[in-house]
Amino acid sequence: MAENKEISQESKELRHEGYSELGKKGGEVRAQQLGHEGYSELGKKGGEVRAQQLGHEGYSELGKKGGEVRAQQLGHEGYSELGKKGGEARAQQLGHAGYSELGKKGGEARAHQLGHEGYTELGKKGGEARAQQIEEAKAKSREK
Repeated sequence: MAENKEISQESKELRHEGYSELGKKGGEVRAQQLGHEGYSELGKKGGEVRAQQLGHEGYSELGKKGGEVRAQQLGHEGYSELGKKGGEARAQQLGHAGYSELGKKGGEARAHQLGHEGYTELGKKGGEARAQQIEEAKAKSREK
């Protein structure tokens, strides 16, 4: 009986891989048909529908899970680089004033999440990390 369950699980995994590959190929063909803008618009509409289906909390949870998977795929350095690119693109979209406002809102939200003590601790850690960056930069400039 245990063998049947193992075979069944293996069969499910192979089927999933097959469907995933088929879906990927179909998506690539559709992207070629629609072009970049059309495919982006299609994805945006699909995301809006999915957000309505799941609600705010469900859609947020889906994004967190997707982010965790992507972080595992890319590793720490790759995920960090992806975040930097995204931040740079967002800064260009919003301009200096808009990006500053976004950072202010994010900081306020984070302070609310952590509370006074937690936010103070976060600030200390950030200050220590920044001091270490400065010391490392000074050491490198002395080596030259």
